[in-house]
Amino acid sequence: MHVIHTSAECYPVAKAGGLADVVGALPKYQNEIGIKSWVVMPAYDVAFVQQHEFEVVHKAKAHIGPHWFTYAIMREKTNELGFPLYVVDIPGRFDRPGVYIDPSSGYGYWDEFERYASFQVAVLDWISAFARKPDVIHCHDHHTALIPYMITSCPDYEKLRSVPTVLTIHNGEYHGWYDMGKRFLMPYINPERVGLLEWAGKLNALSAGIRTAWAVTTVSQSYMDELKYSSAGLESLINAEYSKSSGIINGIDTDVWNPSSDPLIAHLYGANNLTKGKQLNKEVLCNYFNLSPDRPTYAFIGRLVREKGAELLPEVIASFLSDGNEANFVILGTGDPGLQHRFREMSREFLGYFDASLQYNEKLAHQIYAGADFLLMPSKVEPCGLNQMYALRYGTIPIVRAVGGLRDTVIDMDEKDGYGICFNDYAADELLHAVLRGTTLYNDKKRLENLRKRAFMLDFSWTNSAQQYADLYKKLTKK
Repeated sequence: MHVIHTSAECYPVAKAGGLADVVGALPKYQNEIGIKSWVVMPAYDVAFVQQHEFEVVHKAKAHIGPHWFTYAIMREKTNELGFPLYVVDIPGRFDRPGVYIDPSSGYGYWDEFERYASFQVAVLDWISAFARKPDVIHCHDHHTALIPYMITSCPDYEKLRSVPTVLTIHNGEYHGWYDMGKRFLMPYINPERVGLLEWAGKLNALSAGIRTAWAVTTVSQSYMDELKYSSAGLESLINAEYSKSSGIINGIDTDVWNPSSDPLIAHLYGANNLTKGKQLNKEVLCNYFNLSPDRPTYAFIGRLVREKGAELLPEVIASFLSDGNEANFVILGTGDPGLQHRFREMSREFLGYFDASLQYNEKLAHQIYAGADFLLMPSKVEPCGLNQMYALRYGTIPIVRAVGGLRDTVIDMDEKDGYGICFNDYAADELLHAVLRGTTLYNDKKRLENLRKRAFMLDFSWTNSAQQYADLYKKLTKK
């Protein structure tokens, strides 16, 4: 079976969030179980593309509306990612810094629609030229959601009508909203199909993909169910298309996230020296932030946005420390400028107890997973979440709001076979109570050690999820 994944991100090529981690790992595991799985993504002006050798496998012209453009499909020569990686080079569209955001302005690029429309058109133009078509085209998020739509609606791609398409929604908050006038920049659309582009008076790429893909998946079953009543305006559509939808929990790449071989952490450790390994890495982490390793250490890693619950952190941390409680808090991430400013103030206000590294730093993230005692994930929305799985892999106890994939992957420590700390309501006092439970746990060394061991032995690899996707593909190809 041959599957082509199309995505705007793929780790370690270009990453803005969890989408990259999924697309950078799932195809590798699919190849291991016998599915010939490729990834096709834009050729951004990023270090990976600059530093690796690519060969041109296809060059052609295509058009968006009346405008013709040239493109080249380039294949990474070494297959070092564990799967064939193809990048689409479109001069003037992706040969600039940043994935979605222009680093010089901090805003998204003005031609977002043209960028991703030309990418998707180039992909379909290339695949249409194959002597043997792929068995499945797997699209990820709204950046590639017009592929199923164009296959079913544009005469240019009639050759691909029999190829099943899967659309995975990694985050239903982002739809790809554009003015309906942008439809004239797409290849000719059969008139009776134009209406499928529109949702609430706008061109909505995600809704068009949901309507026309053979199957729709999300990254956890709980999130699939949540989308039925909370999907930023697509609730009725999700309910209407629910029969072809399913939730498949993400996995993690256990080769990359492995404390016994991770080159990004200071001290390697395994099940036989878990407590000592955690303590040694904690000392390194606390030294980096000028904190005391004798206290419980709580960490937050991620985007500093409301969706991730970052807005709750200042109040909770200030309240906890102001009440005389002893703990360390560290934050790694970027996002809302107001939050970043507040965290800088808190670094001075709670010197020696709180610090924030307001950047993207993969090496530091790994060290935090290895050295922290607890990982905070008070998410307002969390389709799947990978950070809690990374934390568990390193014996770090996740403190999570029971929402989306967090509900599906973390069992509260007071329940049978539990290994985490969960709370229900999106509220500062709920998170504060959870943090206080963490401090109580930290002071019970025997119980903490037992929970760490239980967490460490959990299996969140892609093996099971890759097989679920394989079963879905087989079901679709039998149609």
